[in-house]
Amino acid sequence: MENFKCECGHMNPIGTVICESCGKPQDENSNLLDMKYEGTARRSIVKNKTIIDKIWNFFSSVKIAIVIILITLIASALGTIFPQRDLLPPTANPDTFYKDNYGIFGQIYDWLGLDNTFQSWWFMLLISSIGVSLVICSLDRIIPLYRALKNQRVTRHPNFLKRQRLFNISSVTNEEEQLKVVKERLEKKKYKVREENGNLLAEKGRFSRWGPYVNHIGLIIFLFGVLLRYVPGMYMDKAMWVQEGQTKEVPGSNGSYYVQLHKFIFETYDVKTENKIFRKSIERIGNDRIPKNYQANVTLYKRVGNPIPGVDPKLKKVKDYSIKVNEPLQFNGISLYQVDYRLNEMTAFSFDLMNKKTGELFGPIKVDLLNPKAIYQIKPGYKIELKSYFPDFYFNKAGEPDTRTKNPNNPAFVFKMTTPETPQGEVAFVAIKQNIEPNGQNKYKMAFAGLETKNSTGLSVNKDYTLWVLSIGGAIFMIGLIQGMYWYHRRIWIQRQNGEIWVAGFTNKNYYGFKQELKKIFNDTDILMPEDQVLAKNSIKTGGEHVSN
Repeated sequence: MENFKCECGHMNPIGTVICESCGKPQDENSNLLDMKYEGTARRSIVKNKTIIDKIWNFFSSVKIAIVIILITLIASALGTIFPQRDLLPPTANPDTFYKDNYGIFGQIYDWLGLDNTFQSWWFMLLISSIGVSLVICSLDRIIPLYRALKNQRVTRHPNFLKRQRLFNISSVTNEEEQLKVVKERLEKKKYKVREENGNLLAEKGRFSRWGPYVNHIGLIIFLFGVLLRYVPGMYMDKAMWVQEGQTKEVPGSNGSYYVQLHKFIFETYDVKTENKIFRKSIERIGNDRIPKNYQANVTLYKRVGNPIPGVDPKLKKVKDYSIKVNEPLQFNGISLYQVDYRLNEMTAFSFDLMNKKTGELFGPIKVDLLNPKAIYQIKPGYKIELKSYFPDFYFNKAGEPDTRTKNPNNPAFVFKMTTPETPQGEVAFVAIKQNIEPNGQNKYKMAFAGLETKNSTGLSVNKDYTLWVLSIGGAIFMIGLIQGMYWYHRRIWIQRQNGEIWVAGFTNKNYYGFKQELKKIFNDTDILMPEDQVLAKNSIKTGGEHVSN
């Protein structure tokens, strides 16, 4: 970037509106100066030649940053309408889950890819874009601002003083004495006072100007923590369903840990035993409808050695634990939270092979609804083959039996029954309260013999090694927020001009408080308090009388 030399001798970058040293405005109008960035030259304003400049200018725009943030917020909100694909129950079919459970809206949700919002490349690109925008916005502003504040001189150009919001001119006879009193009062107010050729510059709270950029640093660190969640092994949030008596591998543990559910406990409040204060509420709502406790009694196991494919691994007990709401089982950086449950879930059907003519029963056989066998051998000559299984049976549009989900909500079976009397086998369709034969002339049928149910617990499996990064980013963001909100940058210029005292004041916020402070500083002195030129102009426009306070 080329420089230009001000009349004070300071070399300023092209695009500088106010000289970094003496403060001389480059324009000649009389409007108040825009002191937001001290009139410095920002790269996004003065450079627009190469592709790098165009990218820089794009991401340095605050409007663009706001648009990206809004798009990200909208995408995040849409991603929470229905469950994300990685949080579906293990038995659910992701390809049909959304259509079956939420209809046309679920189908559109799945088609748009919103079922995988937070793991998608485009969402990660949005997060990265916000981070890039924060970095470029900060660098585009903080470096010129820092340079301008560092290089500012005590003596400023007359036009700089006249175009500040607070400005006044005083005729004073005993200048030295009056300036000495004002200087002492400024120092008592914790101003840092610099003196040059009899002129004064009092300044305090400059560090508050960096508050927004400290915010940006905190947000950048926070977003970096969010992006770390896409790194394998850094973050995990998965669902795990375990039935009573079942032992399952913990997702994300690489097969090293297993959990066995002994019993799931669901308790409700009892109106007879509860405190009298809550008794009326319980009676009104119903004592069987107010949950008191969700508890999964489990045992955590650790795998011993390396398993042989096809052979159950050897497990070593780690500990017994009762998982409750907000009381997770934690181990090796993984936390298991109690989040859901299913009571009296169908787990097995028992059937007898019945001779329809004699009523003689053979069996029974037990069909595991989660892991059914293909063949059930009753005794020599008597065999049952499971030809088809529909866990959540319904008839599709073609009129054929199909399943909505993998959950055994409405099981149906197609059995082939082979006996010495029927060596070719007979086929029957069996569902709840249904037993359909293709020709209605079977000699044998599958007779319902019993049902087994178990409780299941839904566990959320969480692992998060990014939390400390997010915490640091959040803490830095709060520091910057406090820094920029509760302090503000104040400057007072007092200069001698041809036997007069010129006073100008600037603050980046809270001019009311600043004026009250100036009132105390210049009270009982011959130096007039600077007037608010914005109020004076407004008073003239409205035809009123402006009275300085």
